[in-house]
Amino acid sequence: MAVDFSELLDALEFVSSVGSGENTAYLCKETGKIYWYSGWADDVEELPDDVEDGEKYVPIPEKRELDLGKPLVLKFARHHLPDDYDKVCGMFSRAGAYVRFKDLLEHRHAIDRWYAFEQKATEDALRTWCEDNHIEVSG
Repeated sequence: MAVDFSELLDALEFVSSVGSGENTAYLCKETGKIYWYSGWADDVEELPDDVEDGEKYVPIPEKRELDLGKPLVLKFARHHLPDDYDKVCGMFSRAGAYVRFKDLLEHRHAIDRWYAFEQKATEDALRTWCEDNHIEVSG
Protein backbone atom coordinates (compact mmCIF):
# COMPACT_ATOMS: atom_id res chain seq x y z
CA MET A 1 0.00 0.00 0.00
CA ALA A 2 1.54 3.30 -1.12
CA VAL A 3 1.17 6.34 1.13
CA ASP A 4 0.69 9.79 -0.36
CA PHE A 5 3.99 11.62 0.19
CA SER A 6 2.32 15.01 0.66
CA GLU A 7 0.22 13.54 3.51
CA LEU A 8 3.43 12.31 5.16
CA LEU A 9 4.94 15.79 4.79
CA ASP A 10 1.83 17.31 6.38
CA ALA A 11 2.06 14.82 9.26
CA LEU A 12 5.76 15.62 9.76
CA GLU A 13 4.94 19.34 9.94
CA PHE A 14 2.07 18.65 12.36
CA VAL A 15 4.24 16.55 14.67
CA SER A 16 7.03 19.15 14.56
CA SER A 17 4.81 22.22 14.99
CA VAL A 18 4.70 22.37 18.80
CA GLY A 19 6.68 21.06 21.74
CA SER A 20 8.03 17.56 21.65
CA GLY A 21 5.33 14.93 22.07
CA GLU A 22 2.39 17.35 22.11
CA ASN A 23 1.31 16.40 18.59
CA THR A 24 1.73 12.86 17.34
CA ALA A 25 0.84 11.00 14.21
CA TYR A 26 1.00 7.31 13.37
CA LEU A 27 1.01 5.61 10.02
CA CYS A 28 -0.85 2.31 9.74
CA LYS A 29 1.40 0.12 7.61
CA GLU A 30 -1.53 -2.08 6.59
CA THR A 31 -3.90 0.61 5.32
CA GLY A 32 -1.67 3.65 4.71
CA LYS A 33 -3.95 5.76 6.91
CA ILE A 34 -2.35 8.40 9.12
CA TYR A 35 -3.83 8.89 12.59
CA TRP A 36 -3.32 12.34 14.12
CA TYR A 37 -3.40 13.26 17.81
CA SER A 38 -2.94 16.60 19.55
CA GLY A 39 -3.03 17.37 23.23
CA TRP A 40 -4.29 20.84 22.24
CA ALA A 41 -7.19 20.10 19.91
CA ASP A 42 -10.47 18.29 20.44
CA ASP A 43 -11.30 17.86 16.76
CA VAL A 44 -8.77 15.15 15.89
CA GLU A 45 -9.79 11.54 15.88
CA GLU A 46 -8.83 9.15 18.62
CA LEU A 47 -5.85 6.93 18.12
CA PRO A 48 -6.55 3.21 17.63
CA ASP A 49 -6.25 1.09 20.77
CA ASP A 50 -3.40 -0.92 19.26
CA VAL A 51 -1.34 2.09 18.06
CA GLU A 52 1.63 0.89 20.12
CA ASP A 53 1.86 -2.24 17.92
CA GLY A 54 5.16 -1.61 16.15
CA GLU A 55 4.37 -4.22 13.51
CA LYS A 56 1.23 -2.39 12.45
CA TYR A 57 1.95 1.30 13.16
CA VAL A 58 4.98 3.54 12.85
CA PRO A 59 5.14 6.96 14.56
CA ILE A 60 5.81 9.89 12.25
CA PRO A 61 9.10 11.48 13.37
CA GLU A 62 9.69 15.08 14.35
CA LYS A 63 12.00 17.16 12.17
CA ARG A 64 14.75 17.16 14.77
CA GLU A 65 14.77 13.35 14.72
CA LEU A 66 15.70 13.64 11.04
CA ASP A 67 18.48 16.20 11.76
CA LEU A 68 16.41 19.00 10.25
CA GLY A 69 17.01 21.51 13.04
CA LYS A 70 20.28 23.12 14.01
CA PRO A 71 22.45 20.74 11.91
CA LEU A 72 20.56 21.78 8.78
CA VAL A 73 20.90 25.48 9.58
CA LEU A 74 24.64 25.09 10.08
CA LYS A 75 24.99 23.17 6.82
CA PHE A 76 23.13 25.94 4.99
CA ALA A 77 25.25 28.64 6.61
CA ARG A 78 28.48 26.80 5.82
CA HIS A 79 27.60 26.54 2.12
CA HIS A 80 25.49 29.64 1.46
CA LEU A 81 26.62 32.18 4.09
CA PRO A 82 30.26 31.24 4.76
CA ASP A 83 31.16 34.73 5.97
CA ASP A 84 28.38 34.53 8.57
CA TYR A 85 28.98 30.94 9.68
CA ASP A 86 30.53 31.85 13.05
CA LYS A 87 27.74 34.35 13.68
CA VAL A 88 25.11 31.67 12.96
CA CYS A 89 26.88 29.22 15.28
CA GLY A 90 26.76 31.85 18.00
CA MET A 91 23.07 32.45 17.42
CA PHE A 92 22.30 28.80 18.00
CA SER A 93 24.00 28.74 21.38
CA ARG A 94 21.14 30.80 22.86
CA ALA A 95 17.36 30.77 22.90
CA GLY A 96 15.55 32.57 20.09
CA ALA A 97 18.05 31.45 17.48
CA TYR A 98 15.58 30.91 14.63
CA VAL A 99 14.23 34.46 14.87
CA ARG A 100 17.75 35.91 14.71
CA PHE A 101 18.69 33.50 11.91
CA LYS A 102 15.69 34.52 9.81
CA ASP A 103 16.51 38.19 10.43
CA LEU A 104 20.02 37.53 9.09
CA LEU A 105 18.58 35.71 6.08
CA GLU A 106 16.33 38.67 5.31
CA HIS A 107 19.27 41.06 5.65
CA ARG A 108 21.37 38.90 3.29
CA HIS A 109 18.47 38.40 0.84
CA ALA A 110 18.79 34.65 1.34
CA ILE A 111 15.41 33.75 2.83
CA ASP A 112 14.08 32.19 -0.39
CA ARG A 113 17.27 30.12 -0.77
CA TRP A 114 16.85 28.95 2.84
CA TYR A 115 13.24 27.89 2.34
CA ALA A 116 14.10 25.99 -0.86
CA PHE A 117 17.09 24.35 0.85
CA GLU A 118 15.01 23.42 3.91
CA GLN A 119 12.16 22.01 1.78
CA LYS A 120 14.47 19.84 -0.29
CA ALA A 121 16.31 18.58 2.79
CA THR A 122 12.99 17.81 4.50
CA GLU A 123 11.68 15.87 1.51
CA ASP A 124 14.97 13.96 1.11
CA ALA A 125 15.11 13.08 4.82
CA LEU A 126 11.48 11.93 4.86
CA ARG A 127 11.99 9.77 1.76
CA THR A 128 15.03 8.18 3.42
CA TRP A 129 12.96 7.58 6.57
CA CYS A 130 10.28 5.92 4.43
CA GLU A 131 12.88 3.65 2.81
CA ASP A 132 14.34 2.77 6.21
CA ASN A 133 10.86 1.86 7.46
CA HIS A 134 9.85 -0.01 4.28
CA ILE A 135 7.10 2.48 3.48
CA GLU A 136 6.11 2.77 -0.16
CA VAL A 137 5.16 6.31 -1.17
CA SER A 138 3.36 7.84 -4.10
CA GLY A 139 3.92 11.38 -5.29
